Amino acid sequence: MTLARPATPADAEELVRLRKVMLDSHLGPSTDVGWQPAAVETLRRKLADPSGDLAAFVVDRPDTPGALAATAVGIIEYRLGGPANPTGTSGYVFSVATDPDLRRRGHSRACVEALLDWFRTREVRKIDLRASREGEPLYASLGFVRTPDPAMRLTL
Repeated sequence: MTLARPATPADAEELVRLRKVMLDSHLGPSTDVGWQPAAVETLRRKLADPSGDLAAFVVDRPDTPGALAATAVGIIEYRLGGPANPTGTSGYVFSVATDPDLRRRGHSRACVEALLDWFRTREVRKIDLRASREGEPLYASLGFVRTPDPAMRLTL
């Protein structure tokens, strides 16, 4: 059985490395790494606050001390409440990644399950994510369902 642990600020560089693994897998390989230093600093700052609104759970690589095999990151978002979500809090799962050579061993599942437990302890009951085709079976097995809400985005 794979066990995930909470990420710490010391894991920030590995978390960003795994995020690039995920992005390259989904979008195709990229040589653009200019975003990485800011992402590392954000993670270090956010993970240093255990009562904050961002958490990451990781599985350590068994063959390389200090390296990670998998991760799942999540954030709590705050909006005004409504009938379907009276508290207005929602969770968002992102940056779920496993190194390619360690896939299909339950590492991502362990990370996502730990993240879902973190959301439960924070009383977050509505959790969203965007699934890749490869990741969708995992999320469906955990109870996620497709929603009718189309996503839209404006980039300024």
